[in-house]
Amino acid sequence: MCSLGAKLTKYSLCSALNSCAKTINLFLGLQIHAQIVKIGFEDNLYLNSGLVNLYSKCNAIVDAKRIFVHMKTHDQVSWTSIISGLSQNGAGREAILMFKNMLVTQDRPNCFTYATVISSCPSLKDELPNHLTTLFHAHVIKLGFIFFSSFVISSAIDCYSKLGRIEEAALLFYEANVKDNVIFNSMISGFSQNLYGEEALKLFVEMRASNLSSTDHTLTSVLNACGSLTVLEQGRQVHSLVTKMGSENNVFVVCSLLDMYSKCGSVDDAFIIFNQTVEKNSVLSTSMIMAFAQCGRGSDALKLFESLLTEEGFLPDHVCFTAVLTACNHAGLLNEAVEYFNKMGSEYRLDPQIDHYACLIDLYARNGHVEKAKELMEKIPYESNYVMWCSLLGACKVHVEVELGREVAYRLIEMDPSNAAPYVTLAHIYARAGLWTQLADIRKQMQQKRVRKSAGWSWIEIDKKAHVFSVGDATHPKSCEIYSKLNQLDLDMRGDEHASKALEFLEF
Repeated sequence: MCSLGAKLTKYSLCSALNSCAKTINLFLGLQIHAQIVKIGFEDNLYLNSGLVNLYSKCNAIVDAKRIFVHMKTHDQVSWTSIISGLSQNGAGREAILMFKNMLVTQDRPNCFTYATVISSCPSLKDELPNHLTTLFHAHVIKLGFIFFSSFVISSAIDCYSKLGRIEEAALLFYEANVKDNVIFNSMISGFSQNLYGEEALKLFVEMRASNLSSTDHTLTSVLNACGSLTVLEQGRQVHSLVTKMGSENNVFVVCSLLDMYSKCGSVDDAFIIFNQTVEKNSVLSTSMIMAFAQCGRGSDALKLFESLLTEEGFLPDHVCFTAVLTACNHAGLLNEAVEYFNKMGSEYRLDPQIDHYACLIDLYARNGHVEKAKELMEKIPYESNYVMWCSLLGACKVHVEVELGREVAYRLIEMDPSNAAPYVTLAHIYARAGLWTQLADIRKQMQQKRVRKSAGWSWIEIDKKAHVFSVGDATHPKSCEIYSKLNQLDLDMRGDEHASKALEFLEF
């Protein structure tokens, strides 16, 4: 248009700015900004709103704020643009303060403004997010947005879900007058994030029955739910839907597929998907390395990592090295782990983070070097967290390190007095060392402090139905038959043990 000598208008410039914002083209946007100043349109309200939107979408939030501050007049669009920009760039507190400033002007927030400001709440700290979410929820009910705006409803559901208030999110979902795929996606994602996998799958089935189209975001959430429930059959069905929808090239969907198959113990299927993916990035490669690591195939994980470095010029980041050290940990490869840990700084100029130190400390402890693990914990530039001390205590249990185990256990009890795990582990250490008096003391302490170990749960899928069990559980409809079979198996094993000992005696 410029090369043809045509005159640039405010409308053409505004359209060009919107196109740059959608394509995240900051370089071209800067040239258009220069043209706006050159022509003399820098005080135009609509163009300035477009510039705020452009700079916000391109992560240049400082420039967006500068444009907004120097605007002579503001309207509903410009306020919403800057609030949205601040929220999207991780400045949730500033977004809410800007919303507060908007309320004292004559410009009234619309449904998009409220959707944006509600989305900012989870990024805040302390109890402020819960209070503000409830406050904004009351605002949108009073204004009526909650009854017809899917953007506001989905933002509120997403916010409640991120704050762990899943019951309120579900209540909001089921009370919505009209449910579109945006609202369904938010609720399915919320269930999945909060480990309500069964509810997520049920809602996905309901969504499909309502003839609402699934998106890549839907598939990602559902695959995560399948992985958390370890339901391989349902995961395969969702994989078929991924193929049918043509979403095999979406990196988030593929990563979720890898995660689902690895959590279900089918890491070979995950590796097939990885090899079939045309464009592999660092996220996908790291996911595959972690999949091998979590399934106990540390050597395969390291082999893949080395092949990526040599054949594809892969540049590992902090997350990738966490996966590599996890692989070394699960495979018990101490020397290799130390080598990779040192390479982080020497070859890739990456400063080890607390997760990397945690992997190395755990590996030292697992291999019997408990004192070395403790020394490293005291030297690292981070404060040792609960997980690190738990790893060290577990190693003390395996290697019957009584004195160090006692010290670590009481440190953990001080950090979380209500957790029974340190008491139980210390009791096991005393029992293995034959310290029965100390064992009785630790049990007495648990009784006095009313600390109890929570029962573990396990489940198995038969004929597409999950059966859940707990220790001493008698709620299953076939519990009598189950216990009868367990007793029979116990007798059979005892019989085999006696027969084995008798055979050994005869051979002797």
